[in-house]
Amino acid sequence: MVPADTRIDIERFWATIERSAEIGPGRPGGLSRLALSDADKQMRDEFASWCRDGGLSLRIDGIGNIFARRAGTDNGLPPVVIGSHLDTQINGGRFDGIAGVLAGLEICRSLDAIGHRTRRPIEVVNWTNEEGGRFSPPMVGSGCFVGAYPLDWARGRMDDDGKSIGEELARIGYRGEMEPTPHAFDAYFEFHIEQGPHLDREGMQVGVVTGGYPSTGMLVEFRGETAHTGPWPMERRKNALVAGARLLVAVDDLGWQYAGSGGKATAARLVAWPNKPGILSDWAQAVCDVRHPDGETAAVMAERMRRAIGESAARAGCTAEILDSWNWGGDIFAADLVDEIRANSLAFGYRTKDIHSQAGHDAYFVARHAPAAMIFAPCRNGITHNNLELCTRDDLEPGLNVLLQSVLARADR
Repeated sequence: MVPADTRIDIERFWATIERSAEIGPGRPGGLSRLALSDADKQMRDEFASWCRDGGLSLRIDGIGNIFARRAGTDNGLPPVVIGSHLDTQINGGRFDGIAGVLAGLEICRSLDAIGHRTRRPIEVVNWTNEEGGRFSPPMVGSGCFVGAYPLDWARGRMDDDGKSIGEELARIGYRGEMEPTPHAFDAYFEFHIEQGPHLDREGMQVGVVTGGYPSTGMLVEFRGETAHTGPWPMERRKNALVAGARLLVAVDDLGWQYAGSGGKATAARLVAWPNKPGILSDWAQAVCDVRHPDGETAAVMAERMRRAIGESAARAGCTAEILDSWNWGGDIFAADLVDEIRANSLAFGYRTKDIHSQAGHDAYFVARHAPAAMIFAPCRNGITHNNLELCTRDDLEPGLNVLLQSVLARADR
């Protein structure tokens, strides 16, 4: 029996975080470790080496998800799984996603240190392309795993240079042969920094995540015609760049209209061709999303975003097509796991807050497949997707200890 006050080794965990922070450096203090880049390969190799050194067996599926398994005393039982992602945004921090994968590794190391073998196996997973910073949409690996995205479609996602996920997986040696079909999970836990200011501002040590903001995102393509910017009449112009710009302004305005009740809308990206002086662009793609804590309101915002697509195209004389859309969030986490996390937080005497996630996470997709829950740690001033993202040992240790006890409670059932 493992004592209820058993804790992780925060110095060992911190040393692992510090090593990760050396791989794929970006702006000062941050990381730029885009999915399936050379830096991502180096980090995956390092993670795989740590896992093998700890006696964990490795499997890689066809979309590059890495599963590291610590055997239990009854390996016929479904595993308890801990996961997140090792890729970052182009101007990313050192903790977003990374802390969650390395938390799973630390749980296994902590159990080895006290000589405890859980009844159920424990698996640590690194999901491919969670961020979506290089390949759209985000959370491709976990989405493919649960069947939300077909494997061939996912492998065909292209970056701005015309390189596909499938090609890049093969190039870096992480295109596994195993189909990404879901094997049984007993439960799934994801440890993550909050990516918001609430825990830090209120002096809370552990965020008990009870659900996620219902969110809808879209990738939209506009088609027009090239023409000379000087003599071509205004009434005959079909400027796809303008259509995309109108959409993103409309989406931003939508966010402000719902900001008072917690709504948010994001104009995230606009690319166009030729996008040069002297010529109108005949092609553009825009990425936008909306989210709100209330599901019905989020649905209204999503519908208004769809209408804005058609209106923006019509005003610019263009056509529009939604190439891809994605939805996640809501009250998706397992109540018994949430209760376990809350109880363990209180048993340690930590200052704890029930909280909704406002960002997307792999746990959202996994919750379609198995009981899932998340634990948040505070990050300073809520800064994330930024090289100034900052957590300390004291910020991370409480949530890690709660994760350890919550995993143990589930894995020893």
